[in-house]
Amino acid sequence: MPDEGRLISACGIDCTDCDIRRAPADPELQRTIIEWFKEKRNLDVKPEAIRCSWCRGDRADHWSADCWILHCCVDEKGLAHCSQCADFPCSRLIEWAKQDKGYGRAFARLQAMRSASG
Repeated sequence: MPDEGRLISACGIDCTDCDIRRAPADPELQRTIIEWFKEKRNLDVKPEAIRCSWCRGDRADHWSADCWILHCCVDEKGLAHCSQCADFPCSRLIEWAKQDKGYGRAFARLQAMRSASG
């Protein structure tokens, strides 16, 4: 299986090589991310906020602890990935996947995971 040994989030994003996960150990990367948020999103992000311990890690160290997908999949349904859900793919996840190429790749990964398991 191609994703074996990878950190696949509940939504299908591959977190293994995520810049936000690597940033606490790389001050230059952290600065680059902070500058990106300032320039592209007009957000002031503090260095200590640039961290993530993955969907099944400590929520205090999760980049997006308030993520609706995380709450639905992991908290409410006790699943590791949306691909395991009886309602997959739900309309909300389909709309989420249309927002960004990375989200689209994550959704495609979930579809592949679903096909491989079933």
